[in-house]
Amino acid sequence: MSNKITVSATINANAQKVWNYYTNPEHITKWNFADPSWQCPAASNDMRVGGKYSARMEAKDGSFGFDFEAIYDEIVEGKKFTYGMPNGRQVTVLFNENGNQTDVIVTFDAEEQNSPEMQKNGWQAILNNFKKHTESH
Repeated sequence: MSNKITVSATINANAQKVWNYYTNPEHITKWNFADPSWQCPAASNDMRVGGKYSARMEAKDGSFGFDFEAIYDEIVEGKKFTYGMPNGRQVTVLFNENGNQTDVIVTFDAEEQNSPEMQKNGWQAILNNFKKHTESH
């Protein structure tokens, strides 16, 4: 799969805090949705190569939901990780510390069902939620 999409955000926090908020299920459930009408009621994260990441994403009104799952391929603590989804798509997440800020850069393989623009907007909205959550705590 060669159609890669990248989204990014600069978080006003050091890389350790950003890494913790991005990978800790207690925090994941507070930011992992693209729209306020959605929620992430459950998440688990076995943060090791071969470990499984899972997050339940659903509309607050119960009309739709799905489980997002992935298996870690590479982890460089505090710096980056990569994972693969069951359909073969790959994701890389980078954490680049720059003083009191951290750039989070997420690159993922596009899927076929939705337009690349829609996918980019959705993933960017989730990352923007992450930024807001991390900076407000």
